[in-house]
Amino acid sequence: MPADSDASRAATAAHPVQPPAESPACILIVDDHEDNIEVLKVRLESWGYKTASAYNGMDALNYVTKSAPDLILLDVMMPEMSGIEVARRIKGNHDLPFIPIIMQTALDSTEDKVEGLEAGADDYITKPIDFAELKARLRSMLRIKRLQDALEEREKELLEVNERLRYMSQTDALTGLDNRRQLNERIDEMFAHAKRLEEPFSLVMVDLDKFKSVNDTYGHQAGDEVLKQLALILKDEAREIDRVGRYGGEEFMLLLPGAEIDDASTFAERVRNRIEGHTFTFPGGTLTRTASFGVASWPHEKIREADDLVRCSDDALYVAKEMGRNKVIRFDGEEFNAHQAANDGNAEPRPDFGESEQGGAAAAG
Repeated sequence: MPADSDASRAATAAHPVQPPAESPACILIVDDHEDNIEVLKVRLESWGYKTASAYNGMDALNYVTKSAPDLILLDVMMPEMSGIEVARRIKGNHDLPFIPIIMQTALDSTEDKVEGLEAGADDYITKPIDFAELKARLRSMLRIKRLQDALEEREKELLEVNERLRYMSQTDALTGLDNRRQLNERIDEMFAHAKRLEEPFSLVMVDLDKFKSVNDTYGHQAGDEVLKQLALILKDEAREIDRVGRYGGEEFMLLLPGAEIDDASTFAERVRNRIEGHTFTFPGGTLTRTASFGVASWPHEKIREADDLVRCSDDALYVAKEMGRNKVIRFDGEEFNAHQAANDGNAEPRPDFGESEQGGAAAAG
């Protein structure tokens, strides 16, 4: 084994590994005269280029859309479709990459060149062709092509990075739902939309009951699995137009555009039943949990801004917790008002239900 390794290193030192050679550029020659094409093909291939050919404008367009060449050497004067029109169509097709076009023509007037350049041609060469000049123009255009391709690839990478960063800034890492920042932005947008169109808009706050005991008894990994499964239930029950997010710890929020208070309460009751009947699984065990819900809706005389809607649904959730958990309480409903009236004058600071349930709430995602 050592001898083989020494031999391998020696061979590598004597003949270092070379990077793969760059593929030769492909040049599409477009001319209605077969002889002209053959002369150019021989010369271009002798310079190390690959070539393809088209004898009219339509064939050239068909070739380009199927397999874009690195450069097009395009005759101006052709029957049926001129080179000017071919250049205009190619440059106007935004699905194509940047393809340099060198127009070849016997017409040497300024007007002819301006027309071709305005149609999208990148350079001109006049007939009869000076091959030394053609070689230099090809190299120049292909160098620009490589730089343009590198720039486009870099822009594509930056767009992908920006998209990943945008997703990360708006998404809760554990559940894949909207995070609190994104929820706050969505609430403002959707509340303004509802007011503008005078359509109802409801907000549901959901808090998993006695969640801290899951972390204390089974560990935080089990708690994470429970939260992920709860997120799946909420997403499954929500409509496409609804927004679902993790507001913090074991607290989730659902935004229901177009839903009145009765509809939102019915929805919350359905979700409450599903959570109550669900068995949460995690490595090494299973458990069941319930959830409490607070529901608030606009229009309502006490709700003028998006922040009011959040506060009112949170107040309703607080009442649901105080009344024994595993309940749906609607803001300003009978149960809510009866509870508030019974506690008037004896109000104490609102407890942190996460802390009272055998410890503190889990950290928000």
